[in-house]
Amino acid sequence: MYPLYGLTMYHIENPYHCIEMKKITRDDLYILVRHSNLGAEEVGHALKKNVYHDKDAWQKFVKQLLISLGLGFAVAGIVFFFAYNWANLHKFAKIGLAEGLLITAASCALFFKNRTVKNIILTVAAMLVGVLFAVFGQIYQTGANAYDFFLAWTIFITLWVVVANFAPLWLLYLILINTTFSLYAEQVASNWSSVLVMSILFAINALALFIFILISKFWQQLNVPKWFLQLLAVAVACCATIGISIGIFERYTPAFPILILATLLAYGLGIKEGLASKKIFYLAVISLSTIVIGSSLLLKVSHGEGMFLLVSLFIVAAVTLVIKNLLHLQKKWINE
Repeated sequence: MYPLYGLTMYHIENPYHCIEMKKITRDDLYILVRHSNLGAEEVGHALKKNVYHDKDAWQKFVKQLLISLGLGFAVAGIVFFFAYNWANLHKFAKIGLAEGLLITAASCALFFKNRTVKNIILTVAAMLVGVLFAVFGQIYQTGANAYDFFLAWTIFITLWVVVANFAPLWLLYLILINTTFSLYAEQVASNWSSVLVMSILFAINALALFIFILISKFWQQLNVPKWFLQLLAVAVACCATIGISIGIFERYTPAFPILILATLLAYGLGIKEGLASKKIFYLAVISLSTIVIGSSLLLKVSHGEGMFLLVSLFIVAAVTLVIKNLLHLQKKWINE
């Protein structure tokens, strides 16, 4: 037994028996090693039991990966099948095949007991909804704008997305929302400025990121993956960077100062979240975005050869400084 703040080695081996700490993480074990007399054997056993993935976990991962790849290739094969045999198929055969595949996928999602496999199949079914709408539009030549297709696709899978609460399905849903709005701005609201369009996309993705961060903090049973939050953070940073860079070079629009203020607020919250949760990723993304925006400001001043040299030096110096500070910060967090 190795007592530490009311915890013992028994608690490490059986984390669910511990009131103070429900789950042992790698960081928790680092703290235990620094502030206790645990030996290498006990630490290795705790790492193996609570941190490292065992054979069953790897088998589960490989199984889900192969299922996802197989179903993804199947959807791609369906799309290419319609594209290659389009002229030789009767219109009822086209719609019948698309509907039959969709019904089959949705039925399989209902009858599978494994929740992860069920959600993967449901994601395939959501993609087949788009295939069905595309086939229908090509057969009857509805003449609708491209955004109508993505809007209908988004609306008709909304219930599945909410019920399944599966991160890849949410990712598909957000991609569809962004695509729908982008095509609407291009085909219908063509008088909107590029800065306004990027500002609205920034708001959409920032709101989604904010909601999912809150869910991950206060509703942990929903299990929001880190990669999903990181992809949303990249999307937010890209929208902000592109929008501000366009606003720097284009003539003034009312949306430009609003986007700057919103970006400052979002980046401030991102830095606070990164420092509080000790996550380098958010700090790195914000730093890279800031470097790109700074380079745009310099190029706005002049387009001469000397300015291009200055921008190159600025990027090299800024990236070097950011990497140095992030590595120092990471080392500091590890040693705390």
